[in-house]
Amino acid sequence: MTHSVAIVTGAAGDIGRAIARRLGDDHDVVLLADIDSEAADKAAREIGDSTRFVPIACDVTDAKSVAELAAAAAARGVVRTLVNNAGAARAVSLHETTPEIWRADNALNLEAAFLCFRAVEDMLKESRGSVVNIASVNGMNVFGHPAYSVAKAGLLHLTRLIAVEYGKFGIRSNAVAPGTVRTQAWEARAAVNPQVFEEARRWYPLQRIVNPDDVANAVHFLAGSMAAAISGVCLPVDCGLTAGQAELARTFSQSSHY
Repeated sequence: MTHSVAIVTGAAGDIGRAIARRLGDDHDVVLLADIDSEAADKAAREIGDSTRFVPIACDVTDAKSVAELAAAAAARGVVRTLVNNAGAARAVSLHETTPEIWRADNALNLEAAFLCFRAVEDMLKESRGSVVNIASVNGMNVFGHPAYSVAKAGLLHLTRLIAVEYGKFGIRSNAVAPGTVRTQAWEARAAVNPQVFEEARRWYPLQRIVNPDDVANAVHFLAGSMAAAISGVCLPVDCGLTAGQAELARTFSQSSHY
């Protein structure tokens, strides 16, 4: 029997680690791919079973490195799920964005997903598998970090392109768009501004921000059989942020019910 394999890129981070752990519920092997091999090793050890959760050093912006990742997956089974999670944001405003930052953010947040998909598309055809791209609410609205945001908007369209062109092979392609997620990156900001989470919380209708497990649960759903008829969509995991803001509704309506 051929083992089912899931690949999670950027798996050493808080979100990637949570996704890898959740996909372990119904995949035989989960590859934790990350450019930081030591961090990937640590993440795999924290999850547990070293025979099932396998750390892989990979630079997802480099085609050769991605090809090696695909070969490592093929040696362990057939890829059933690809999660393009690797990403990072650099300059916070367009004025501060240099051409180098623009290219780097697009390479990591958009082109890498294309490289990873093309590297494993034959295995996804064989398994009639699933692609889940980790986008962002930044790809849907303006919340700063322009180069990152433009790349995430492109990632949403890549999601639809895969869904339409590869649907005939049974491949489903969807995206998850998280809002603010409490990760180590945000903890660093909280060290500078202890009120950052409270300041963010006010804009979310659920009055809280997202945690990594929220994202992982959404990925697990979209990758699994319960979402067998869902392809080409973006699922916001944002505690209601993109639905609207209660403060604005209260101002515009002058109603205390918001």
